[in-house]
Amino acid sequence: MDFNIGRIVGLLLRTLPFLFLRLLVYMGITLAYIVFTGGGAGIGWLFGKAASSGATGAFWGGLAGFGLTSAVLYWAREYLLYLVKAGHIAVLAQLLDGKQIPGGRGQIDYASRIVKERFAESSVLFGVDQLVKGILRVFNRVTMRVANFLPIPGLEPLMKLANAVINTSLTYVDEIILAHNVRTGSTNPWASSRDAVVLYAQNYKTMLKNAIFVTVIVWLLTLAIFVLVFAPVAALASLFPGIAGFWTFALAAVTAWGLKAALVDPFAMAALMQVYFKVTRDQAPDPAWSAKLEKMSDKFRKLKEKALSAAPGPAASTATAEPVVASLPAAQEAVEDTPA
Repeated sequence: MDFNIGRIVGLLLRTLPFLFLRLLVYMGITLAYIVFTGGGAGIGWLFGKAASSGATGAFWGGLAGFGLTSAVLYWAREYLLYLVKAGHIAVLAQLLDGKQIPGGRGQIDYASRIVKERFAESSVLFGVDQLVKGILRVFNRVTMRVANFLPIPGLEPLMKLANAVINTSLTYVDEIILAHNVRTGSTNPWASSRDAVVLYAQNYKTMLKNAIFVTVIVWLLTLAIFVLVFAPVAALASLFPGIAGFWTFALAAVTAWGLKAALVDPFAMAALMQVYFKVTRDQAPDPAWSAKLEKMSDKFRKLKEKALSAAPGPAASTATAEPVVASLPAAQEAVEDTPA
């Protein structure tokens, strides 16, 4: 691994205001799941009991409460990214560059100003984030597709597992692209993100290796959290009629997810940010890689168009050039028309 765990923990401790904010937000989400799922189960149990089927009514009532909470959170995910994740990314990027940041509530206000300077509206940040995820998904699929051509017996299950890990790691990789926006001070987030994606691509072996390693650590920690919270959640779930069994498991999983998002994800994000800043130091985006990405992904072409049409920012680079490059390897050619 290419990151320093001790330094990462030290940096995270300097962002305690954001860790507390994340804990407050994600535990609030967990509580909402418990209350609405439990409340829905209770209402369903009452109606079901009248029809001599309390358990069935409780299940469908709990499902309705769980689904309603999920729908609200899906709608609010853009604002969670803008208000919580992006701010934490901003202060971590500053710390990794050796800059000083304020403490306490002032740290959150400071980060909010940085995010608003880089992304005037939450829709811009969300749009950049979605494009970057699409580009990385296709790029990683293409690079991993090479292994499918290797005549090694029994490799396919291993590659499926590797692809699952890599797809999970995209959450953290797209966050380091946002960190690059903060680090460069660009006023054109589309151009800065384009360059950041190119830098990721030209260092993809190092980045993928560390992303896989970090994701496995995250999975193991999340499993440990799930085991620890299962008993308390089961005790809490017992307060609601008809909610034992499946819903106890589901709510324990949601609680583990909330603690993971609040405390474990920042570690993964900071680790990959440290690796990315280290390997891309003093590098310029390679026009050849820009051309390859443009050939692979229509989302990269869209990102490039937005970068060119937006107001120019200091992150503009030679990655927009149109060089003549050699054709992609056969594995890449096989999926070059795959939409992002």
